[in-house]
Amino acid sequence: MPQGGITSDTLAPGLYLVATPIGNLRDITLRALDVLGVADLVLAEDTRMSRRLFDAHGLRPKCTAYHEHNADKRREGVLRSLEEGARIALVSDAGTPLISDPGYKLVREAAGRGIDIFAIPGPSATLAALTVSGLPTDRFFFAGFLPPKSVARKRALEGLKTIPASLVFYESPTRIEASLTDMTAVFGPRPAALARELTKRFETIYRAPLDQLGTLIPDNERRGEMVVIVGPPDKDAHWDAEQVDRALTEALTHQSLKSAVDEITGLCGLARRDVYRRALDLQKPS
Repeated sequence: MPQGGITSDTLAPGLYLVATPIGNLRDITLRALDVLGVADLVLAEDTRMSRRLFDAHGLRPKCTAYHEHNADKRREGVLRSLEEGARIALVSDAGTPLISDPGYKLVREAAGRGIDIFAIPGPSATLAALTVSGLPTDRFFFAGFLPPKSVARKRALEGLKTIPASLVFYESPTRIEASLTDMTAVFGPRPAALARELTKRFETIYRAPLDQLGTLIPDNERRGEMVVIVGPPDKDAHWDAEQVDRALTEALTHQSLKSAVDEITGLCGLARRDVYRRALDLQKPS
């Protein structure tokens, strides 16, 4: 890729993954503006959202919709254009393309055909929320959106709770309360943070243990996509009896006695024999 300003003569053929603002329309790089300004075509998850960005910066690119509902039909035509030497940019509604957004199959198939793919980096709600959360940033795991139903959501959370890293989730305002409740049931009162309206006028960051986080969010602020960060498990922390019972009861619903004891022992900081004894007690008929 050439350095400095990009023109229609210097933009190489290929697929460009262009990060766009997650809120504030000024949060876009000069390089992204250059690419969007001279690309032969911009694929946008929502053309109405993208037009707002283009209008704000005086851009008039050729733009067409590319989203999860039409991607299978449109992909082959896009790939043929790329093979013929087109310069095509892909943008999502906000942030970095492919992160909980359409585009993975297009990139995979373009790479398989030897088409050049360029990252035009920029805003990311994941990284923005992580850096302001006050939680460990040296290791993190992006889990995206959780399943909408509680049973499936808890099952997904169970698979994440031993990961020794901060966990990053996206969630909708309509499911945030239920998701925080399930996170508390699976993770216990780990330190956590919730970011809403990032980079916008009413940007707010809440920081509290998981079991208290939901109570901090006023009802009139439960709108817009939210990012939840959950701190890693504390290997030195010792759970109280109630926490151990709650975790064991949940684990025993879908694991053998041995597996449940092994998992909870690794999390609670107590001796395995004590956890095993408690698990046996919980399995006794009441």
